[in-house]
Amino acid sequence: MTHLVSSRLPVSVITRRELHSDWNLRAAAGPAPKDIADVIVPASVPGVVHLDLMAAGLIPDPYLDNNEAALAWIGLVDWTYQSSFTVSEQELAAASHHELVFDGIDTVATLSLNGIVIAEVANQHRTYRFDVRKLLRAGENDLTVAFRSPIKYANEQSVALGVRPRPYPLPYDAIRKSACSFGWDWGIATFASGLWKAVRLESWSDARLENVSVVAFAAGTGGAVDVSVSVPGTSDGKELELHVEVAGVTTVVPVIGDSAKTRLELTEVARWWPAGYGEQPLYDVLVSLRLAGETLDETTRRVGFRELHWDTERDEHGTPFQLHVNGQPILVKGVNWIPDDAFPSRIGADRYRTRLTQARSAGLNLVRVWGGGIYESDDFFNICDELGLLSWQDFLFACAAYSEEEPLRSEIAAEARDNVARIAHHASLVLLTGNNENLWGYEEWDWKRRLEGKTWGEYYYYELFPAVIADLAAHVPYSPGSPFSPHGEAPNDPAHGTMHIWDLWNQLDWPHYRDYEPRFVAEFGWQGPPAWSTLTRSISDSPLTPESPGMIVHQKATDGNVKLTNGLLNHYKVPEDMETWHWAMQLNQANAITCALDHFRSHAPLTSGAVIWQLNDCWPVTSWAAIDGDGQEKPLFFALRNAFAPRVVTVQPREDGLAAIVGNDTGEPWDAEIVISRRTFDGVAVESVRAPVRVPARGTVSVAIPEAIANSIDTAGELIDATVEGIRGLWFFAEPRDSALAAPQLSAEVRAEGDAFAVTVTAANLVRDITLLVDKLGPAARVDEGLITLLPGESTTFRISGLASLDVNEVSAPQILRSGNQLVVP
Repeated sequence: MTHLVSSRLPVSVITRRELHSDWNLRAAAGPAPKDIADVIVPASVPGVVHLDLMAAGLIPDPYLDNNEAALAWIGLVDWTYQSSFTVSEQELAAASHHELVFDGIDTVATLSLNGIVIAEVANQHRTYRFDVRKLLRAGENDLTVAFRSPIKYANEQSVALGVRPRPYPLPYDAIRKSACSFGWDWGIATFASGLWKAVRLESWSDARLENVSVVAFAAGTGGAVDVSVSVPGTSDGKELELHVEVAGVTTVVPVIGDSAKTRLELTEVARWWPAGYGEQPLYDVLVSLRLAGETLDETTRRVGFRELHWDTERDEHGTPFQLHVNGQPILVKGVNWIPDDAFPSRIGADRYRTRLTQARSAGLNLVRVWGGGIYESDDFFNICDELGLLSWQDFLFACAAYSEEEPLRSEIAAEARDNVARIAHHASLVLLTGNNENLWGYEEWDWKRRLEGKTWGEYYYYELFPAVIADLAAHVPYSPGSPFSPHGEAPNDPAHGTMHIWDLWNQLDWPHYRDYEPRFVAEFGWQGPPAWSTLTRSISDSPLTPESPGMIVHQKATDGNVKLTNGLLNHYKVPEDMETWHWAMQLNQANAITCALDHFRSHAPLTSGAVIWQLNDCWPVTSWAAIDGDGQEKPLFFALRNAFAPRVVTVQPREDGLAAIVGNDTGEPWDAEIVISRRTFDGVAVESVRAPVRVPARGTVSVAIPEAIANSIDTAGELIDATVEGIRGLWFFAEPRDSALAAPQLSAEVRAEGDAFAVTVTAANLVRDITLLVDKLGPAARVDEGLITLLPGESTTFRISGLASLDVNEVSAPQILRSGNQLVVP
């Protein structure tokens, strides 16, 4: 229980008492197995049914093998949570208001206190507050939350509202529940029910804080903080005051009626910057409600001072989508984010910090929260603020048409207000977006004909959400959808605004990324399997093959394995053994995204950002993620790090020939010499040229490659090497499978460095994309880099952590020390 202690008895200070203990769970109706149907199970709150049944040993882990299908019955069962808590006579009398607060209920439930129904709810994404002062009694109080089957409810609502276009069988669009909990092309179907966020009893008398809005503005060397609050319980005329303090500056204003607002002017503040552009100073704003000198209620918001806007004014190339922070154009290096666990109640601050720190270490500066998951937690946004990771939150609408009729209409308005108010103060928040792909779907996926006049969500994206943001968070930019063209062009037009690129993975080979010159790419991706340790932990198939039963369960994409194979064939042959197949698909995923990112970045600032699908996974699965469901970094992770490095050199095809593109995403000009050579695979430079190059801060320079270098004599055995101060871009004239790559000739040395090990790898011949699959040495092992290509005689040093010991023979084993050469010459 949290108390704000007062020494003056006449003043009632709010108390907040968590109700997380002594819960139990039982199946109330539906197809529960006999050994579960009549059992009362201890329940954890926050939590969901699956986790409690697992903890009781009644069900297996749904992430393993084909347990997903075996546990699908859970979503067809009505579940009842029950708890009791005691309230003393003194506690009852000490406050005139007693409210039950539920931060998250997943999803359809009837709530009862002492046998009296207090509410029926049907929205995972809302908070709920109920006045229960007339129902509380001295002594024991019984609290019951009776959940209905989310599958049955969604089907009923789909019939009542009318069926609408969507990509998956179950009508996730008809219920306000995380869309991906019904399954996605990377996600397990859980159909979970439970009290997935905190539950508490709040007691107070005089007044409390509500709808606390804190907005920080930067101006010149200083800034300002606007604070506004609602104050329930002020009708008796008490002289309440709002106290606000930030950076040593304090202001006090009276509460007038049921609200108060104030502005604090600060003469000097430090600016907040995205990662890679500066520091992330944050300031605590203490907001307190006081009566007669005593604090009744208080809260803190942590803010950063920065200026922000997106440039979407037409130019000679179309319409940009260029982010500016503090007047500086930002090259967005982004990634899409899905729930980091299919059971989000398991994700705490430590897990968020680990994953987001991984994101920053990959050179990222933006994380987009995709619209089929959840409105992310306070911990998520707090850590983004601290790390300088720009955050972009979609409203929760994904790949479907949505009814604009009741009961959805009111529920969506309520969830929008709840979540916009909750996250609007964060320095990292740079964009709210109305939906994922629904504008695109309406215009180009034949929805209009199938809808035949039904509503589809337009009201939410163009009226409701802009109105909510104008009221609660006018300082936060908004886009009606992703993809979106700001001036009425086709939603996915590459020349206008944001676009998604999915025809590559679905239909074309990955070099075709170079066919696009988009202004801003908000989604694109290529699949690959999870780390070997993750795969073998979660799938017990014997033999394990690409098409063995467990592998197919953990491959959710339509024709996913077919697309994996087709996407590899132009580059490498499909290996026969499973471990090499696994490496080939991971490498091809990394190569595909490297191709895309190098190309997009080479067109900066015309292309002002690229947001990869996706950073993370919610369970062990073959997917587009760079970090798998066990938190293991796949080779794709290193592709992101390499392509998003502050300074890069790549070789790119242009209309008039090949060019070396030098990118400098630092605050200082880059004055150096570029050396461009055509080399044979034995490292000999056949033709070379040197030239000075000056790349402005945050700039890009293109250097034409002379024909003598750009035209190969031996396409199978030559490459172009463009190097600036040790930073190298390579261009191969032939695909690996058609080249003269030989078996890798690598040697390794290992030395201890504190708690880690330095592994120096030296190549005697040309070896492409050297990567250490260290998770095979131990699931806790991590390596700091990957996808390194060495010319003959060159060396690189990897640093491995998470192992107590490391033998050179272990790390040199061909299943650990991987390269592209192994896929050409086994």
